Amino acid sequence: MTARYEKLFTTLADRNEGAFVPFIMLGDPSPAEALDIVRAVVSAGADALELGVPFSDPVADGPTIQASHIRALAGGATVDSAIEQIRTIRAEFPDLPIGMLIYGNVPFTRGLETFYSEFAAAGADSILLPDVPVREGAPFVAAAKAAGIDPIFIAPARASERTLEGVAHSSQGYIYAISRDGVTGTEKKSETRGLDEVVANVKRFGGAPILLGFGISSPADVEAAIDAGAAGAITGSAITKIIDRHVSRETTTGAVDEDQAPGHIDDMDALAAELSDFVRGMKAATRKAAQ
Repeated sequence: MTARYEKLFTTLADRNEGAFVPFIMLGDPSPAEALDIVRAVVSAGADALELGVPFSDPVADGPTIQASHIRALAGGATVDSAIEQIRTIRAEFPDLPIGMLIYGNVPFTRGLETFYSEFAAAGADSILLPDVPVREGAPFVAAAKAAGIDPIFIAPARASERTLEGVAHSSQGYIYAISRDGVTGTEKKSETRGLDEVVANVKRFGGAPILLGFGISSPADVEAAIDAGAAGAITGSAITKIIDRHVSRETTTGAVDEDQAPGHIDDMDALAAELSDFVRGMKAATRKAAQ
């Protein structure tokens, strides 16, 4: 794993804490506003970041995060603008682990070597391609390692032993274990009663620390994830819903669907305050659960 992830998980273990990792969509609703959102969650105590690159067909995402892809694209987001935002974040937070969530068409289009090299140069530590299963991951793993990027794979809640073994072998930095089947979203909660089994199934094959995601929306969910043996939790849709409540969209009557119109944050101070309260509560749960 990269030095930043290794240092993070070692430090948190020494403190008897878990990691809280928020997911933020780059460019949502604009690059400058996304950067302010990142600053807010980091200042509030986020241990690492998972950053999304907007894509037109985000098949692993539910309606909330799908909407953030659409908002960012409507505002003119591109892969190149995402890379520029990563450079800015890395310059401001040199020790913070930065993980990327990017759909597989992007590396195919840019070429694997170029893709991983440019994200590594911008300052990313890891890349998760949610629509690339581990059984098809060998060329991605090779290109990632050559560039100094940690490849991340998803460990499904009810995966076969062969899949879990492959995920544990191929993932570096961390393993993204999902607490339930389906797509991202708070519409379907994390299945907390089965978390022990989910984590134990992944741990049987060793590998990197486990972060649990999908349906993690409250401090209680974070506590349950860490009590189950995970090293931390990732939250996306709950944060994206907060952002969505503060976005206004300007449209020309009859010219464009409102949901596909560019947006802007009405009151960044108010959004930052709400996000900060949420992140502080989620991070506090990593300490309570670990005691």
